Amino acid sequence: MNSENMNKDEMNQQTAGGPENEAPETVNEADGANAAEQSQEMTQESAAAENGSAPENAGEAGDQNGSAKEEKKGFFKKKKDPRDEKIEELTDRVKRQMAEFENFRKRTEKEKSSMYEMGARDIIERILPVVDNFERGLASIPEEAKATPFADGMEKIYKQFQKTLEEAGVKAIEAVGQEFDPNFHNAVMHVDDESLGENVVAEELLKGYMYRDTVVRHSMVKVAN
Repeated sequence: MNSENMNKDEMNQQTAGGPENEAPETVNEADGANAAEQSQEMTQESAAAENGSAPENAGEAGDQNGSAKEEKKGFFKKKKDPRDEKIEELTDRVKRQMAEFENFRKRTEKEKSSMYEMGARDIIERILPVVDNFERGLASIPEEAKATPFADGMEKIYKQFQKTLEEAGVKAIEAVGQEFDPNFHNAVMHVDDESLGENVVAEELLKGYMYRDTVVRHSMVKVAN
């Protein structure tokens, strides 16, 4: 009886101890699963980090390649010959001097032309009183004396004088019978004349002259009202 009771007790102890012995194994399995999950997560994070850093590394590699190409290009770039640079410099200098000389020539010609015009006007203004005296002298010759050699010679000299002035660009301003124009005429008197229209030159008191396109002396005239 005692031996049977002892066997039962041992069996009960083994039965009771079975679950206790299996519990640690269950705990170990759970720890292993957690460790596997953590390992998998770490693997995924490291892969994502590697994938994310790849473009940056690629960009850096591209920059390095670009700088290397530029350095290579600069290294193999052909240097400009100093003689060519000197030729370009001298050519540019010559062009500038030619342009300056052309401007100087045009300016000088303009100044010379202006000085010539001023000198010509001054000479013409001095000659015109002589022409006026010639006309007054010819007008004072009596009719019976106009056929004399002296009067004929004076008339020929006057015509030659007029021709010379015309060739130089001097011409008389038309006045009598023309409408009064303040640009060419200087009205010193007004007369009542029904045979003439209003504001028409009735008489010329002093002949006016033009030199080319400018008035040297205005005509002194009488204007009809």
